[in-house]
Amino acid sequence: MQSRYNIDMKTILHCDANNFYASVECIGRPDLQGVPVAVCGDPQKRHGIILAKNNIAKKCGVKTAETINEALNKCPDLKLVAPHFEKYVAISNQIFDIYKEYTDRVEPFGIDEGWLDVTPSVKLFGQGAKIADELRTRIKKDLGLTISVGVSFTKIFAKLGSDMKKPDATTVISKENYKQKIWPLAANEMLMVGRHTYAALLSLGIHTIGDLANADEKLLMKKMGINGAKLISYARGEEGEDVREYYNGRVHKSIGHSTTMPKDVSTREECAAVITALSEMVAARLRKAGSKASGVSVSLRYNDLTHRSRQCLISPATDSAGRIAEESLALLDTFYREGRDKPLRGLGVSVFDLNEEGDAVQASLFDLQNDNKKTSGLARSIDAIRSKYGFDSIKSATLIKNMCICDDLDGDSDFLPFNKH
Repeated sequence: MQSRYNIDMKTILHCDANNFYASVECIGRPDLQGVPVAVCGDPQKRHGIILAKNNIAKKCGVKTAETINEALNKCPDLKLVAPHFEKYVAISNQIFDIYKEYTDRVEPFGIDEGWLDVTPSVKLFGQGAKIADELRTRIKKDLGLTISVGVSFTKIFAKLGSDMKKPDATTVISKENYKQKIWPLAANEMLMVGRHTYAALLSLGIHTIGDLANADEKLLMKKMGINGAKLISYARGEEGEDVREYYNGRVHKSIGHSTTMPKDVSTREECAAVITALSEMVAARLRKAGSKASGVSVSLRYNDLTHRSRQCLISPATDSAGRIAEESLALLDTFYREGRDKPLRGLGVSVFDLNEEGDAVQASLFDLQNDNKKTSGLARSIDAIRSKYGFDSIKSATLIKNMCICDDLDGDSDFLPFNKH
């Protein structure tokens, strides 16, 4: 998408609420002020997991996802509190209401962070750093929370800026200083560089963002397809993607399904069955929207309600359920270990970086065009049958009936594959 503004004129903020869950729990609690605090699944169960911690607990060495006993061994005075997710959503809405007073271009990136394009607003409110400082002051005064803000001319650099100083700080990444501030960072500090991508970059001798910016574009495209060129453009500060309008932020920018299983799963075989089902739904919605995806994301929800996710870029873009499932399982294998990690209560598969079918898409030298056409034709035939007779009329052999309950169909009940209990 072409930006409405010249990239040299853009002023983008990335705002990130510091230690959000723990900080929200401290609001209105004098007993939690100035002491180490951790949010955990069940404070009464000492074998539970730390979900979040405040900055004081962090300085004591407390880490997210470690056990309560491990945390208490490091910090005996740690105050344990139960999570209140409805409160987190309510406070998040108040934060974004403040953001929307400065611009209509507000794009959430999770419950506690998001981008703001304040390019048209500088004439009213001052330069980006001034707006960032004003937002920090307002949120601290009105809500009792602190945020860190990155100010830059691209979304990628603004995100890196907000990560540089925490808590309660403004960091400016400008055209004059980005090479000094950004380029020495490890390449995997940059958004969209996951474990597999980073490993591929390291194999080419690319260690830092600066190395990536100065990489041979033809070599990287040979290794990663069009996504190699995208990563180079991100590292060079040439990425010009718009910050989306707040109310349009979810329109066909990503497609996904998540599911809650009626029983916990812990084996790769069980996970593969669920991921296959979710991938088929996602692929069917992609084809219905006339889109293909260049990115895949997998999210896990453990039985203690903690969450983890991983994402990667793929090339060429696809609407194939098989390809989405294959990439999703590859992602799963990077951060879930059968028999060693906690059982899973929920799984999610989503795709992003969508292209319209008519858009130019980088092709792989190894694509088998005839096979792709046959696969696409078969998939559309299956879509048509399911549309008429229901999802269960045709299923992959790996799918397990009534294995799970779909949570986020976005009103698209055509793709509900399992009965709700």
